[in-house]
Amino acid sequence: MSHAQEYIDIFDHNRALIDEPCAPLLNAARERASVQFKSMGFPGIKDENWLHSNVAKRFATDYGMNLGRVEVKADTQSLFTCDVPNLKTHQAFIVNDTFRDSTGGKSLPQGVILAGLNETAEKYPTLLQPYYDALAVAGDNIAQFNTMFAQDGVVLYVPKGCVVEETIQIVTLLQANVEMLSNRRLLVILEENSSASLLICDHSSMEKQTLSTQVMEVFLGRGAQFNLYELEETSHSNTRLGHLFVRQEADSVFNHSNITLTNGFTRNSVNVALEGRGAEANVNGLAIGDKEQHIDNRTLVDHKTSDCNSTELYKYILDEHSTGVFAGKMLIRPDAQHTNSQQTNRNLCLTNDAHMYAQPQLEIYADDVKCSHGSTVGQLDENALFYMQQRGIPADEARHLLMYAFAGEVIENIRIEALRDRLHMLVEKRLRGELNHCKRCAMCK
Repeated sequence: MSHAQEYIDIFDHNRALIDEPCAPLLNAARERASVQFKSMGFPGIKDENWLHSNVAKRFATDYGMNLGRVEVKADTQSLFTCDVPNLKTHQAFIVNDTFRDSTGGKSLPQGVILAGLNETAEKYPTLLQPYYDALAVAGDNIAQFNTMFAQDGVVLYVPKGCVVEETIQIVTLLQANVEMLSNRRLLVILEENSSASLLICDHSSMEKQTLSTQVMEVFLGRGAQFNLYELEETSHSNTRLGHLFVRQEADSVFNHSNITLTNGFTRNSVNVALEGRGAEANVNGLAIGDKEQHIDNRTLVDHKTSDCNSTELYKYILDEHSTGVFAGKMLIRPDAQHTNSQQTNRNLCLTNDAHMYAQPQLEIYADDVKCSHGSTVGQLDENALFYMQQRGIPADEARHLLMYAFAGEVIENIRIEALRDRLHMLVEKRLRGELNHCKRCAMCK
């Protein structure tokens, strides 16, 4: 029996248990997704999009799944205390795949919703109905798997003209005494001329095998501005399969930075659709790997209309036996005249056993555009190392300084000063191997 069939059987045998605590909106999408997943199964390595990431075998472990919504006894404050200097946030938690609110949304502007997905779908089904699963419905096998089993997550709703000054922080924690599989959803809706910043901190220090699928759908109205920062600090035993779908209307701005500091097996898929004239998207990523870590980032920036701008910058630093994958595609459709789009991918392989697979793509069907893309894979500059050692800098210190400078370009794109400063420090510690000793929130060390 295939791994996909095992999960199909679990779904069919437990359908009433899965549906019972959930809002009709989630269950309707679940039904659609189950039909698609049953016809597709898990992707195989013959699928070009998954050529270097054999995800099917990641599901071979006999994971526990909290389909009955048993409450997990976890003190979120003891598991995570974020004290980044000068960073005040509205904070909420997802424990495995269940929403926990630590602030009650009391300090949020009037009309803003930061709440559990299932709770919000019960209270405001008309509000969420046009958005939930509207983008993920066209996603791949893993996105459909997530929709099949997802029972909770987070909704962030910002009404027209509202500006959320303080950063909203969502912390995902994996907590169980058995091998655990969790499926979480995030839905972000920013209406016309609204703005917000969201920091997602993905944490796990469990030694047992864990797997999480995450689907995040983002809708930006005309003139909306949204900054999204994702930071992964999980363990070698964790598998993270993330999907981000973004739809932008006219004159909206989307800034995204995805930082992978510590992990096991990670696959991030980013799909951004610029559907309104004058929209802007800036997509950035930094991945640092060593040991046997695997980091796969796949992006699609889809220019559907004219006068839109996009930039993309992804960098990898790979040591020991780690593996990196980057496949970035800029799609310029026939109606997307006057597009300005640049994509850059730079990669360092510090050993002969580290592997990087890079596939930058630029697909253009319009004739009045400014577009460029490029990718490099190499090692540290020996001439620069020699120059620094000639001036009294030890070899190891020179290597760390060059790697830190290489990573700094991505971090500088983060627009929250306090977070940017702390990430500079965290990246430096990671490059020196110091974060590997942390069993709790490295943001606090």
